[in-house]
Order: sequence, then C-alpha cells, then structure tokens
Amino acid sequence: MFNGKLIVFSAPSGSGKTTIVKHLLTQKELNLAFSISATSREKRGEEIDGKDYYFLSTKDFKKHIKAGDFLEWEEVYRDNFYGTLKTEVERIWAMGKHVIFDIDVSGGLRIKKKFPEKTLAVFIKPPSIDELKIRLKKRKTESEDKINMRISKASAELATAPLFDCIIENEILEKAKKNAHTKVLKFIES
Repeated sequence: MFNGKLIVFSAPSGSGKTTIVKHLLTQKELNLAFSISATSREKRGEEIDGKDYYFLSTKDFKKHIKAGDFLEWEEVYRDNFYGTLKTEVERIWAMGKHVIFDIDVSGGLRIKKKFPEKTLAVFIKPPSIDELKIRLKKRKTESEDKINMRISKASAELATAPLFDCIIENEILEKAKKNAHTKVLKFIES
C-alpha cells in the first residue's frame, strides 16, 4: 500500500482553513485527497453525508470509539463528536494519495503525536478575534450563542499555535493560500 504523508490543517472556526484546504485539493501536483471526518452533529445547509462528513448518531459514534475505529476523536462541544476513522486514511492511501485533514486543534495535534515524521501540522491563524467574530456572523449558519461559544474556544485554540509545525496568518486569503501551497509541496517532496 502507498505510504503517504499526512497534512493537517487546524484553526479556530472562521479562520479560513476550509477555504485553504479546498484550494490545495485543486492543486494536482500535491496529489492530495480529503479526509472526511465523522461527526455526531446535525447537518448544516447543503452538507452531504459521505462528502462533507460521515454523519453518525451520538450512539453510533460512541460504538466506534469503543471499537477503537478512530485514529483520533474529540468531543468538541457537549455531545458533538468529531473524529477520523482509520478506514478513511487507509482508503486515501489505497488511492495512492497523501491525506489532507481539516480538523480541530486537538485532533490535529493527536495525529502529529502519533505520526510525527509523516505529518505536517499547519495552524491557520486569524488576524484577530474581532475579525473571527465578523467572519462567523457572515456565515449565517449559527445562532449568536453558538458563535459566542466558538469565540471563547478560539482563545484557547490560539494558545496551541506554537505546538504546530508552522503558523500561517490568514489576513489576505490569496497570500495564505500561496504560503500553504509552498509549505505542503516542500513537505511532500522531502
């Protein structure tokens, strides 16, 4: 089986990591495939099961935890679980591709700890907490309470940035995309 690399992108919600990851997936020379996370949260908007996430009930998620099926998992918010199924990484490596993750800070650091030589852990940093709040409100996908919950969590997440291999500030999106591309390409070629 192809022994690919693991590219982890983590950040507080609203930092732009998903936009950057989607951009990197379009860059053929990187040979990346997206690791679809499992979650117990409800679908948002136009999300599709098996494309955006594997949507599991809380009960099913807990069964997978007990069976040891996850590479990493986290209860991000009460009864809101997220995780990476081991079969997902195996599926991507079987395609002969490197795995790119768009996951929370804790999960990203756990993957880095398990596979230190194979993993590039990238932290996407927002210009400021105020800008983060503006971005989350522009999404119009969550209540004011949920946004406030994400903002309070963001401070703790920002404190973990130095634990990552590199930090990319996303003030100007095009610059952040270019920086991410350079770092990922260099890692894959190393």
